[in-house]
Amino acid sequence: MSAGDNAVPFVVIGAGPYGLAVASHLRGAGREVRIFGKVMDFWESQMPRGMMLRSPHDGSDIADPDGQLTLGRYEAAHGIIAGKQVSLADFVGYGKWFQGQALPDLDDRHVTNLERVDGGFRLELDDGERVCAERVVIATGIGSFANFPPPFASLPRERVSHASDRANRDLGRFRGQRVLVVGGGQSATESAALLHESGADVELLVRQPRHRWLKSGTFIERAYDRLSPLKAPGKIGPIGLNWLIEHPHLYTLMPRRMQDRLAARAIRPAASSWLKPRAEGVPIRTDRQVVSATVHGDKVRVRLNDGTDEDADHILLGTGYKIALSRYRFLSLELLQGIRTANGYPLLNGGFESSVPGLYFVGAPAAFSFGPLCRFVVGTRFTARTLTRKLRRERTQRVLVTAQS
Repeated sequence: MSAGDNAVPFVVIGAGPYGLAVASHLRGAGREVRIFGKVMDFWESQMPRGMMLRSPHDGSDIADPDGQLTLGRYEAAHGIIAGKQVSLADFVGYGKWFQGQALPDLDDRHVTNLERVDGGFRLELDDGERVCAERVVIATGIGSFANFPPPFASLPRERVSHASDRANRDLGRFRGQRVLVVGGGQSATESAALLHESGADVELLVRQPRHRWLKSGTFIERAYDRLSPLKAPGKIGPIGLNWLIEHPHLYTLMPRRMQDRLAARAIRPAASSWLKPRAEGVPIRTDRQVVSATVHGDKVRVRLNDGTDEDADHILLGTGYKIALSRYRFLSLELLQGIRTANGYPLLNGGFESSVPGLYFVGAPAAFSFGPLCRFVVGTRFTARTLTRKLRRERTQRVLVTAQS
């Protein structure tokens, strides 16, 4: 079976912010596209209730081609009073509203296998149906990439879990238990605050010498925001660097080593300042790293780098995500072997296309090629526009070649 003449021109796998943005832009450009996946699934089923987005309100719009389906429009349509911080519930509701407006024919089935066939790709869905496509955009987010550092990799998940595990949707399940949270970023700090508010005995272990809080709302930042050419809605990193990150065509002109240094500076572990009051009741131990962890009966015992031991009922990891395409279970082995990678990330051209012609990656897997912007919702605008424009130029070039021949 080959892709043949019955193949759909485009398939988008994933219905989170990036999948919705890219599919709506492709459709807006007149392309026939099908999108598969449960809308906002990662956000709705793998993020803890009560969470607030780290991204500011102005940096939380999912991009549509006409710029009409903004978070503000959703809030106005539903009588929601806009605040500086966006709640998880409101963001999930916004994503579903966006989908209903822009992509009402979304197919919520999951893709279980993707393989290369003559002339395109073949997808198998969770009900056994097969679909052929000329081009495929993978926009399945970071749900597959939860990072379990070596001391925890072999421990049972009922004792050690990641902040993004579906079981942690309701952190109230740890009420009355002793929980150690590992990590110093937004996810770890907010999880610790939510656990404390849920009645758990929680402590936060931070590897860095100090726990960092993100500064926001400074006079200089407000001044920059008033100068529209310098405004950086996503606030990814310190002032100046955040503007550069939101302009990947400039950011990627720098040497690779410089890009890596700036990326590390922009996304180093830190928590939003608005979390500080909520985390006041949480003990935070800095310069502490877990060197080993073992299960003793119904407890987990961790050995810290200062030689002390700590016992807990559960370890919650806010240790981020580590991109590795091999963890996409739906990619065939042959397809995986054909994708050029660097540090686990796919190497992409200027239109988000991988080394396998017709196969695109957007969202966090694109961060090596385009910078930290692709890790945040604010990056949907650049991504969707860039990918669509690249395809438009390719079509124009083909028409010119045909006419000349």
